[in-house]
Amino acid sequence: MRIDIDRDRLVETMEDQAEIGGTEGGGLHRLALSDTDREVRDWFVDRAADAGLDVRVDAFGNTFARREGADPDAEPLLVGSHLDSQPYGGIYDGALGVVAALEFVRTLNDRAIETRRPVEVVNWTNEEGSRFPPAMQGSGVWAGAHDIEAEYEKTDADGTRLLDELERIGYHGDEPAEPREPYHAYLELHPEQGPFLEETGADVGIVTGIVGLRWADITLHGQANHTGTTPMNYREDALVAASDIVTAIRRLPGTLGDRTVATVGSLTVQPNSVNTVPETVTLTTDIRDPDEAVLDEGVARMEAEVAAAADREGIEYEIEHTMASPTVDFPDRPVEAVADAVDHLGYDGRRMVSGAGHDATHAAAVCGAAMVFSVSEGGKSHTEDEFTSWPDCYRSSNVLANAALDLAEPIVD
Repeated sequence: MRIDIDRDRLVETMEDQAEIGGTEGGGLHRLALSDTDREVRDWFVDRAADAGLDVRVDAFGNTFARREGADPDAEPLLVGSHLDSQPYGGIYDGALGVVAALEFVRTLNDRAIETRRPVEVVNWTNEEGSRFPPAMQGSGVWAGAHDIEAEYEKTDADGTRLLDELERIGYHGDEPAEPREPYHAYLELHPEQGPFLEETGADVGIVTGIVGLRWADITLHGQANHTGTTPMNYREDALVAASDIVTAIRRLPGTLGDRTVATVGSLTVQPNSVNTVPETVTLTTDIRDPDEAVLDEGVARMEAEVAAAADREGIEYEIEHTMASPTVDFPDRPVEAVADAVDHLGYDGRRMVSGAGHDATHAAAVCGAAMVFSVSEGGKSHTEDEFTSWPDCYRSSNVLANAALDLAEPIVD
């Protein structure tokens, strides 16, 4: 059985959600547990209710909207993504996956299609991690990767506690933040966030797995002093050591693997004065690769580079490992459901591994999972310039809908 979603309704719904937290630059500023996040959560609940779905909210704010199946004992299919955004990010990242999942169940309703399995549409809490670390937080709590009480105590840059914000916006639900039953599979649609599909001329990505990643915070402790009166050989300059580390991390992937990437994405300097030797520098490192052994080697080399840079400048340092997300290989059944949908619809698909982390990382620990990627023009993401054309949104959403229908098992008379 093939279904075709309503393209105009998909576009209208995407434009509707994009108005909530929309920016002058055409992007989104919809941080987790903010007022705009509350508004879009309310919007999602209303749209789900309009589609006849039963909504429940768990203790971490993850929101599930259920369409019952014909078999009350069948394991449900879970499909969705997230509605929070990066600071001044794009309108597609996360939101396209939630809207496409909604459009899937709307299409089932339009055509009066009954499925053997229940279908649940999910909006995960704080996938981005840009306000409250870490990323993929809600799905991580749900899957048991994070302790909920520890995550409740996380704070943002202003010192605001996560639990307080969850309660303030009205999404601290009563249901335990854990799977309430076994799940059959999880599907997620997301923009690729990279250039591969566009470069190869493909219509859609068939995601076979997700790279692992390792994040760390590094703090360098030098000695503040007057720049005019302190001889160079007397200096303990934290920024000089940090500069060596930044360069070393940039060069690191070339010594490891073809798929390795490494980044210093954040750096702060204190006291940050033109005529004072920098005393304290904090910076972050982000290393990713599909191979766990390569990741471990990358972390070891990063630590060695930090130690060497600090020793050259005669300063102290600390390394805090803040996030370790494992590599994920999706099982054959859900991946083949996506591949079959691509073939059935006559699209040009490419099998690929995701270079970004997604909620599917954690969901895959609970049940079989797979992902669909839409084309990201220019490979841009986490910016207002992120762009996926409406035809590409339609194609990828159609693939999601047909793969989901296969896994939900339609009842055919």
